[in-house]
Amino acid sequence: LAPLIVGTLKAAFYSMLFAIPVAALGAIYCAYFMAPGLRAWIKPSVELMAALPTVILGFLAGLWLAPIIERALPSVLLFAVLAPVLCVTLGAFIQLLPRTRLRVLPDGWQALAMIPVLLFAASLANAYGPSLEHAFMGDIRAWLRTQLAIDYDQRNAIVVGIAMGVAVIPVIFAIAEDAISSVPARLSHGALALGATRWQALFLVILPTASPGIFSALMIGFGRAVGETMI
Repeated sequence: LAPLIVGTLKAAFYSMLFAIPVAALGAIYCAYFMAPGLRAWIKPSVELMAALPTVILGFLAGLWLAPIIERALPSVLLFAVLAPVLCVTLGAFIQLLPRTRLRVLPDGWQALAMIPVLLFAASLANAYGPSLEHAFMGDIRAWLRTQLAIDYDQRNAIVVGIAMGVAVIPVIFAIAEDAISSVPARLSHGALALGATRWQALFLVILPTASPGIFSALMIGFGRAVGETMI
């Protein structure tokens, strides 16, 4: 029983570590900042991901994703660092632009500007990941074995976390997005009328009101992560 229990909890932990930021922050943006036209495409698409059978996700993770991560492990780890750094940098740069330049993308459609940034981060990670590996570690698998006493296995917790995270994200996203959308508009309008910014209204009014629904989304997502033994 010990390997089953510990392995299940370990896999659920890594999947929630991957799914919570993506699903919760995505739900917040979709419900509060995204334009209605874009939301009409994004929300159903994410919710359709919940229909993917877990046996298919487990098959793809074990036979397709695991060899890719094994071949490009340094690039995958480098992308996990570069993607948020470049996205935050672009967001800070956009805030410094004059308001006339900001009107190029209509309000609520700014997320589309992140797509080329993520593609650029992926290309940088793919180009410089092997070089950084050879410069600092030699071979990352041998380095893990000698420095951290970790034997690298092709089907590891990173692969499981990503695959189970893909299964958990739609559940958390759908419930959290509905909880945020159900907050009466008069609360945010009242906060804005009193001089609060949109972020202040979000953190001080919207999220405290929707917190029970968001907590329920996280608990249901954790329950699905524990139950996805097929993956």
